[in-house]
Amino acid sequence: MTPKPNPAVRYTAMRLGVFAASFVILAVLVRLGALPAGLGDSNYLWVMLLAIVVSAPLSFILLRRQREEMSEQIVGKVQKSKDRLAANRSSEDDADDEARGVA
Repeated sequence: MTPKPNPAVRYTAMRLGVFAASFVILAVLVRLGALPAGLGDSNYLWVMLLAIVVSAPLSFILLRRQREEMSEQIVGKVQKSKDRLAANRSSEDDADDEARGVA
């Protein structure tokens, strides 16, 4: 059985994949003349900026489930950290009370 990949890593990889696909498709459209080609030598910069603008909403729509999984994982880790911090504070308070002789 293969281990399930980390949701954050999977989401990031899929997001990069959406960007790469957008970049390739837009580069082809610019090359064919369907989209304007930028100014002078800025063609690839233009395509990259356009791909960022196009891939952001696509990722928001297409990767909703993966983003929610990643969010749940992060929320779980934050809650565990908060619980540990509260437990540490409680044990420190108990140690202070014992040191002062407060019962």
